[in-house]
Parts: sequence; C-alpha cells; structure tokens
Amino acid sequence: MSKVPRAGLAVAAAVFVVDQAVKWLVTGPLGVDFLGAYKTILPIFDLRFTKNEGVSLGMLRAETELTRWLLVAFTAAIATGVAIWMTREDKSADRLALGLVLGGALGNILDRIRLGYVVDFADLHFGEWRPFLIFNVADAAITIGVLILLARALLIREKRPDPSENVHA
Repeated sequence: MSKVPRAGLAVAAAVFVVDQAVKWLVTGPLGVDFLGAYKTILPIFDLRFTKNEGVSLGMLRAETELTRWLLVAFTAAIATGVAIWMTREDKSADRLALGLVLGGALGNILDRIRLGYVVDFADLHFGEWRPFLIFNVADAAITIGVLILLARALLIREKRPDPSENVHA
C-alpha cells in the first residue's frame, strides 16, 4: 500500500525552494547572469554563470526545441519514478535521500521549462584544477541523494530474523 512520505516530500520541497532561491540570487541581485560572468567568493570558489543544455556531464544536449521538450519529458519521467519509489520505500533514510533527488530534479526541470537550459553557477577549483563541473544546488542534492542511496544499498545490511525464533513448542 502506498503511503504519503511527508518527510521525503518536505526535503524535496526544501531543496526545490533553496535551489530556485539561490539561482535567483546569483542571476538577479548578484548579477552573475551571462556567459563569462563570475564573482570570486573564496580563493577556491567562484560563482560562474553557465547554461547547461544537457544532463549530467553535459550529455544529451538539448540543442533544438524538440530535444529540449524531450529532455523535459525524460527527466520528468525519472522524477515521477523517484516519487513513486518514495511512496513505496519503507526506510526513512532512503525516503529522505529520494527527497533530495526529487527536489533537485524538479528544480532543474523548472529551469529547463522556463529558460530552455539549467542555470549552473557553483565553481569549486584549486588553482586551475576543477574536481567538478560547474553545478548548482539541485545538482548537489541529486548527487548527495544518489550517494546516500548507493552507500546504504551497498553498506547497510538489515538484520534478518532468526528462523529459530519463530519455532513454537
């Protein structure tokens, strides 16, 4: 039976709101809103405007209106799958991780619908070395959520009931 995963949905809503608010702050009041624009925040961190027309690592680039809307449909289908999974998940930690993924996906989907691309701006670097592509709050939430799900799937073992405990004399 499906249940309403309130905590997971609350995490998704919080990620969505924070993602959109930070994107607005960066591209609005801070003025980092055109290709080439940047502001140094720390010696290792800049706000640097980028248009991401693809998905992870710039793959599946949406270069036409048709591919843009196909990408919206594709990512919306994935988000729907994540939401359904969340309603069927029994473990609260996994529901919270799915909330991170869902909120991030919805934030990026809204960008793609409104703008035709996803706004990326977070540029972590050590000199010229960049361990990550330029990303946003939604990307970070998706990545953290997936890593939590993977770690839990690979490292956490649920205690199985001892069959001898069910023996009635």
